[in-house]
Amino acid sequence: MLKSLPTDVRIIEVGPRDGLQNEKKVLSTDDKAHYIKLLTQTGLKTIEVTSFVRADKIPQMGDAVSLFEKVKSFLPTDIHAPCLVPNLTGLETALDIGVKEIAVFTATSNTFNKKNINATIEESFERIRPVAKMAIDCGIKVRGYISTVFGCPYEGQTSIENLMKVTRFLDEIGCYEISLGDTIGVGNPAQVLAITNELKKEFKLDRFAMHMHDTNGMALANILTALDCGHTNFDSSSAGLGGCPYAKGATGNVATEDVVNLLHCLGVNTGVDMEKLTTASEFILSKLEKKSSSKFYNAYMARKANP
Repeated sequence: MLKSLPTDVRIIEVGPRDGLQNEKKVLSTDDKAHYIKLLTQTGLKTIEVTSFVRADKIPQMGDAVSLFEKVKSFLPTDIHAPCLVPNLTGLETALDIGVKEIAVFTATSNTFNKKNINATIEESFERIRPVAKMAIDCGIKVRGYISTVFGCPYEGQTSIENLMKVTRFLDEIGCYEISLGDTIGVGNPAQVLAITNELKKEFKLDRFAMHMHDTNGMALANILTALDCGHTNFDSSSAGLGGCPYAKGATGNVATEDVVNLLHCLGVNTGVDMEKLTTASEFILSKLEKKSSSKFYNAYMARKANP
């Protein structure tokens, strides 16, 4: 193990979207914009900004239009700012305000998809296909999310066969990258290895990002395994924002601080300035009035307070 580590790894920061949409407190647009502005100063090159969904369904994302308008005013040209869109209506709104990259989503579990978006896997394909086509025709990059890759809250462990079917579909419609989500945080290193070995039979690993949750405290072990398998793209959320809605009291997204610390300890470059990253996390945590689940963040801030 650890015999073929990459020189560089790309971190996809999902805190402003995936992190905040699972938080109970709805923040002001100005606070979200300032948080994103702080993140743009950290060295991160991909920051997921928001999602164009119905405000009555996800009130935390109800200000997507006004937020993106603010973000556009300061977003550096070398930073990608994908936004999640669930349907053509969301895409049309995103296009109207100048979004340059979108993300679409589905799952490997029919039950999860039915409860989440009221569609089977196959029905979700029919919703996603026209969205991806319109986006690509308009010169917009498309990223794909696959939920429940490692397990489903309703069906248990999901099949690699379904994963491959969904992956082939997202590849077919033109997704430049596919994020593999451990939605409920039940994945383990053996699964990471098995899934990676299957994916490698048909695809290059640089097409994928690993999206690990830390519900069972396994996220870093899974990321280390993925890294050793050849993965170089990882989703994470600053300060570990976002709970796991399917496991009461559990943490959700793996913290960007913990991922970056792991990689830097291994001599792998992320381009991320940890001091500036913790500044962004400290700000958003103060607005949410909560503590971080990140072990590194908490240790770092304690050392900072007591040098």
